[in-house]
Amino acid sequence: MKNNTINFSIEGMSCMNCAAGIKKHLEKNNFSNIDINFATKEGKCEITKNQTKEEVLNIVSELGFEVSFKKNNTKKNSKFTKTEKYFYFSLLFTIPLFAHMFVSHDNFLRNPEVQFILCLPVYLLGVNYFGKSAFKSLKVGIANMDVLIFIGSSSAFFYSLFGWISFYDSVRVYDFLFFETAATIITLVLLGNLLEQFSVKKTTTSISDLSQFQEGIAKKIENTKIKKIPFEEVKVNDLLIISQGDIIPTDGIVISGDCFIDESMISGETIGVSKAEGDEVIGGTIISGGNIKMKVTKTGNKTVLSQIIQLVKDAQNDKPEIQKIGDKVSAIFVPLVIGIALLSFIIGVFIFDVSSKEMILRSIAILVISCPCAMGLATPTAVMVGIGRAAKNGILIKGGSTIEKIAKIQHLVFDKTGVLTSGDFEISELDTKEKNIKEIKNIIFHLESYSSHPIAKSLCKKYEKNSFPIDLKEVKEIKGKSIKGKLNNDIYEIGSYRLYNNDQASDLYFLKNDKLIATLNIKDKTKKNTKKIIKYLKSKEFNITMLSGDKKKKCRDIANELSIVNFFSEQLPSEKLEKIKNLNYREKCAMVGDGINDAPALSQAYVGISLGNATKIAIQSSDVVLLNSDSIHQLPKVLSIGKHTVKTIKQNLFWAFSYNIIAIPIAMLGMLNPMWAALFMAFSDIVVIGNSIRLRYKKIF
Repeated sequence: MKNNTINFSIEGMSCMNCAAGIKKHLEKNNFSNIDINFATKEGKCEITKNQTKEEVLNIVSELGFEVSFKKNNTKKNSKFTKTEKYFYFSLLFTIPLFAHMFVSHDNFLRNPEVQFILCLPVYLLGVNYFGKSAFKSLKVGIANMDVLIFIGSSSAFFYSLFGWISFYDSVRVYDFLFFETAATIITLVLLGNLLEQFSVKKTTTSISDLSQFQEGIAKKIENTKIKKIPFEEVKVNDLLIISQGDIIPTDGIVISGDCFIDESMISGETIGVSKAEGDEVIGGTIISGGNIKMKVTKTGNKTVLSQIIQLVKDAQNDKPEIQKIGDKVSAIFVPLVIGIALLSFIIGVFIFDVSSKEMILRSIAILVISCPCAMGLATPTAVMVGIGRAAKNGILIKGGSTIEKIAKIQHLVFDKTGVLTSGDFEISELDTKEKNIKEIKNIIFHLESYSSHPIAKSLCKKYEKNSFPIDLKEVKEIKGKSIKGKLNNDIYEIGSYRLYNNDQASDLYFLKNDKLIATLNIKDKTKKNTKKIIKYLKSKEFNITMLSGDKKKKCRDIANELSIVNFFSEQLPSEKLEKIKNLNYREKCAMVGDGINDAPALSQAYVGISLGNATKIAIQSSDVVLLNSDSIHQLPKVLSIGKHTVKTIKQNLFWAFSYNIIAIPIAMLGMLNPMWAALFMAFSDIVVIGNSIRLRYKKIF
């Protein structure tokens, strides 16, 4: 039975426990692969053909949350969000109610009836906003932060109501009135929610920055006329005119004209890329010079940009191991705080003889100042900023768990060809005793056109110009050894020394019916500044190893040039896999590769890193993709982003735990009234989010 993954937005979550409650409720209803992200307010799950999106909507709505399957759940025609409306409404009544503490005793604001009338609308709003969520969370067995807010504000409201009714005509009535406390708690928590929502948006700007390239007006050729249409109306096979300064609406191919394109939003590469007839262009990139006519080949979620955006979203939703600490504490946090508040009240009143009025205020302060939100936001906000910053630098990190792994890397293993070296080979010598050199070159060209190996690409580039069609059949590539095919009744094969009795006198051997007819020697150079990068990585105490299928002499020459002590040559894919396994036993090992023969090793490594121009299977096998054309220079950025993201997560968790460990005892000792407690709770999240946002701007490489 085939399952489909659906994505949805959720409004109304107040802490990690809300997310946990939604997940638990969906699991009870037999949904699978559920991920609910409190920070991004997004969720996803798999549905079978017997389940519907509407069921998901109804199940989550039952818990008091608003669900939308639209890409953006914010209503553009609404000036204010629901939280903003609630905050401004409650503020309208709370300000005069709070002001009664600063006026004379005969002022009408001191009147209990006036205070009750001012407080009632705010309290009822709180019941609707916090109360519903609190009861729904208790229904699924996971108490959220709204339980604390609702109990705290309700305690102040009903204590005031009891005192007002009991001592209606007595001066003592003023000792029981805390209507302003109830209203202020609700108003300040709403303010905190607003600030939190605003701040979290700052951590997800990488997605919005990329998404803005999907919006605009395209110039479509229709019946010899140019028609302007929105990007979303562009269809496959449409012909578009793109001028200097325009954003390319979607993926396509140039059919006329030439230009330079700024692809920095995809690869982080600031140098313009030249494009001409027949070249592919990527949607969202910008023409910095020239004009072209293009034919649309992909639209919607099939485009490169859409896939990158989705990859970044999925990565931000992925949880690293360190988040489990916050999740575990959050799961028991609310009942623990309620227990502390009750125990504090009992001990204060019955053992230390503190007045019940004072202990009620202390208990309310304990409930209100406690904040599981900070623990819930500590990890995901930092992950979102870290992965977003990487994406803007042309680095795709596949998941929050990957970014945590990157910070633990101790050993870097590099493939040689195409990673340390340019992969743009020069054919230094073609030696053959046959007279038909032109035919030999042509067969080599057609054979190698079936391979994605860098050497094969260079041979194709070298011999393409004078090539001509041939009927090559039964082409088969043996990774790390050779590629062969049948032409007429002859079998042609070209490959490494393993093909010809392990003779290492030449680089490549060309056989006809198992008989040697030609040999080739090739040259490859290290990429620009590669030596500088290797030296930098070694200075940061990373162990460096080169792992290659090339001959020992060539590997030794490159290793000596780059001052790499450890290298392994003449490695088949299976041997590369075993080497990575062995290295992983000793240290956390990252493998950097780009070929099909690197795919097993990339999968086996603690972190697999592939290049943007790598084979599809290498990219799929890796945890990190470096999109920049000069990819190896992005490695220090990758390692630094991983290190500083995890450092930020640890700082956030330290603050979240420290805040609660210090704040709760202060409230227990009566050194904090409930209103100040609500204010501090509201801003505790902002400290965590602010520290995550700092990661976006701080200099880390």
